Amino acid sequence: MTSGGAGGGGDRKFASGLGGRGHTPTGSRTVCSEPLSAPVRAQVRRGMGSKAKKRVVLPTRPAPPTTEQILEDVRGARAEDPVFTALAPEDSPGSSRRAENPEAQREQLYQQSRAYVATNQRLRQAGDELRQRCEDLWQAGQELEQDVVQVKQVALSGASTTFSG
Repeated sequence: MTSGGAGGGGDRKFASGLGGRGHTPTGSRTVCSEPLSAPVRAQVRRGMGSKAKKRVVLPTRPAPPTTEQILEDVRGARAEDPVFTALAPEDSPGSSRRAENPEAQREQLYQQSRAYVATNQRLRQAGDELRQRCEDLWQAGQELEQDVVQVKQVALSGASTTFSG
């Protein structure tokens, strides 16, 4: 089906996707009537429409910071840094600034301590509630397993009486 000529039969390839050469009116493939150029031959050898993804070599990850570097970074951060203020309750517009007077600082620390204790209590209560719900779910699972066993026994005993009768 290939014609002889320059480059030999190995240079001829089905031409679908190569500029439309070699298609019959019905759309079926035919052999090219002219030799393929070197770049086209290389593309054909690689696999015309190969969808294989080329692996990209990524640079290696940098080493994680040491504890000392992390502490140095935290100590060097300003009090207004979003890391420290993002989760802080917004009491008043001036609360983000450190209080100038020692009495105000003590009051602020006291309020923070109270908030911490209240949050800690809520967390403990939530943990207790979660443990109780987990226990309830476990108990419901045990009861469900017992019910499934009973249903199977009833179904098997009903099926055996149907066959024996």
